[in-house]
Amino acid sequence: MQPGFEIFDHGADVGVRGWGATVEEAFIQGAKAMFSLMTDDLQSVKCRDQIQVQAAGYDMESLFVAWLNGLLTQSDLHGLRLAEFEVHIHQDFSLTGRAKGEAFAMDTEERGVEVKGATFCQTTVYEDNGKWVAQCVVDV
Repeated sequence: MQPGFEIFDHGADVGVRGWGATVEEAFIQGAKAMFSLMTDDLQSVKCRDQIQVQAAGYDMESLFVAWLNGLLTQSDLHGLRLAEFEVHIHQDFSLTGRAKGEAFAMDTEERGVEVKGATFCQTTVYEDNGKWVAQCVVDV
């Protein structure tokens, strides 16, 4: 199965959904969906800089929201637009991950919409016939 992501409408906010053969792939694709909102062309990002993310939750849904919010925090702190992601999910609903990207250069790149945070609205993480899906609504 080919991993992927999509954006879906949700009133004034936007939904992000990622899928893949593993829950980790679904989390990665969900992050790509979110960061695709924030830049005009995710594929054009030169992945020179790397950040680390640790997150914890009480179930898979809260872990997905914590993952996305951790990425947003690191992106803001370091002024990076992120495009490549790696995540390792542990049994205790915690994770460690990395993301790569490059600094925003406001004079040469257009920013997409500002994502303020991932929410618990319509958040779900599930497996169906070998396909993992992770989704939530992000506040824009």
